[in-house]
Amino acid sequence: MERPRNVRITFEPYGKRVEVERGITIFEAVTKAGLAIRSECGGLGTCGKCKVRIKDPMSVSEITKVERNILSPEELRGGLRLACQACVLDDCMVYVPPESRIGERKILEVGFEQEVPLEPAVRKIHLMIPKPSLNDVRADYERMIDTLSRILEVRGWQGEKFDEMRISRELLANTPRILREAEWDVTVVLRDEEILEIERGNTEGENYGLAIDIGTSKIVVYLVNFNEGNVIGVSSIENPQLMFGEDIMSRLTFAMRSHENLSLLNKVLVNGINATIGEIALKSGVNRDNIYEAVVVGNTAMHHLFLGIEIKHLALSPYVPAVRDLLSVKAQEADLKINKRGYVITLPIIGGFVGADGVADLLATGLHKSNEFSMLLDIGTNTEVFLGNKNEILACSAASGPAFEGGHIKFGMKAVAGAIERVFIEPETYEVKYKTVRGEKPVGLCGSAVIDVVAGLLRSGLIDVHGRIREKPEVSRIRKVGNEVEFVVAWREETGIDEDITVTQRDVREIQLAKAAIYTAQSILMKRKGIKPEDIKKIFIAGAFGSEISVKNAIFIGLLPEVPEERVKFVGNTAIAGAKMALISKKVRKESREVQKLVNYVELSLDPSFQKEFINATELPHRDLDRFPKVKDYLTKVRN
Repeated sequence: MERPRNVRITFEPYGKRVEVERGITIFEAVTKAGLAIRSECGGLGTCGKCKVRIKDPMSVSEITKVERNILSPEELRGGLRLACQACVLDDCMVYVPPESRIGERKILEVGFEQEVPLEPAVRKIHLMIPKPSLNDVRADYERMIDTLSRILEVRGWQGEKFDEMRISRELLANTPRILREAEWDVTVVLRDEEILEIERGNTEGENYGLAIDIGTSKIVVYLVNFNEGNVIGVSSIENPQLMFGEDIMSRLTFAMRSHENLSLLNKVLVNGINATIGEIALKSGVNRDNIYEAVVVGNTAMHHLFLGIEIKHLALSPYVPAVRDLLSVKAQEADLKINKRGYVITLPIIGGFVGADGVADLLATGLHKSNEFSMLLDIGTNTEVFLGNKNEILACSAASGPAFEGGHIKFGMKAVAGAIERVFIEPETYEVKYKTVRGEKPVGLCGSAVIDVVAGLLRSGLIDVHGRIREKPEVSRIRKVGNEVEFVVAWREETGIDEDITVTQRDVREIQLAKAAIYTAQSILMKRKGIKPEDIKKIFIAGAFGSEISVKNAIFIGLLPEVPEERVKFVGNTAIAGAKMALISKKVRKESREVQKLVNYVELSLDPSFQKEFINATELPHRDLDRFPKVKDYLTKVRN
């Protein structure tokens, strides 16, 4: 008897049931169910993060070679499979364990910003228009514009060129009806020299815009009152594209496979943003039709995927974006669910993968106005580094990988409830103290915690400058499993996953590679500027990850140059802060173009010293210990 074409899958602990075509992977079924699980590789079978437990092993395909290489024999015997490898053959129940879920994590929604003049592009003007009569037979549009001109003159607003005023054909066609139904009592929504809407009655108090930061892993949205310039609502979500890969290149690779894939990435992103807009508007009591403008920032890949722009040439060397300029497009064209005649503004792109979020970072910190040298790091999968002052800024993108966001780390995860975010190792006894997100039982490690562990092990003499964990029989937390040495951070009975949480030798190596990429970027930019760490008066650390790290430990392992700790300033989500500045000030939009011109993009791989510098920076803190004199003194004492 032939098996049915469709099968039913129940996903626990969600209680979600979905009917899918027999033979598809569990990973594909998860997407169809509207759920999301961890996957750094976008379902290519290389990351091992999409672990699921199958209740009936006979309901799915046989274990693959990929799974045997990634999963341990114990995991396979326990029913664990990789969602991207196991194909559904019959009705089944799939349990998604805590470490595979994309939970609600700590998302940084606030950032440092500069004070700017309140000068939004969108303004609302209430008009009481004289009714037509036999003595006054001016056309309806002319009558409205004359009244508008007089009001603006009384208020002292200048700059509008009424002979160049634009209005959509649809709105113009409905103007006679709107004016008469409103009994000539209307509010005109003006965006520069364009009339966006003619609304009945006085709606001057209902004037809103959005600032949107599209990060590779998270999206933050501000709802802003144009009349006051203040934020009245904030909402944030995981980037829904995460199911197609945690890093940029995984998503670009997926998008290049077909035009349908590019459209899918665009659709899930825009749908996620629209759902967030709907939520924030509902909570704030704001009608979407009264949201007239949105300023969007993100790295170059997110910028292109949001607008549905072809990304093939961005993904391949020499990594050329389709456009770098500040763009202004109709919200309807971008499928953004705000006022149908509203606009979406995207800030300029710098170069490579350093995008509009980098421009927003600079606007928010004011680095481009400083006489002194400052550095700005936005640490993530692709870390953006800026160095300079008001005369010139150098920028680059360092492929630091996902280690600092929990990727490629055995027990790594983002900052969801139960993730260990801070660790202290007692140098004498090697005992461990830790802090978890929301104080829950530990289920994994944030990148900030792994930095703490590496620094603690180095400080305690349990790893050497090459990153090798020293096997010491007297240290119970150090053990060898198979061919790999690991350090136990939390014992099984303490955790919420019924197993020890450890940092392995491979994890240490991942942190070495990630910190080397970031330090190399800083080092090359300093060399090009002809300056030393002591010449840098401020180091701004932007982003959610940066707010959690220990400056002391970051310097100790060589992630940051050795500078006085008070020079390091955590500035939060400066991308969203810069987007908000551009939303409420036309002056800042103009300034964003000037910032773009001030920044020179550096392609690190073309620097002749890149390879040597990177290799040297993989050591802890660096092969040239003279760059870290205080760390050198400490390590010398430990050795002696």
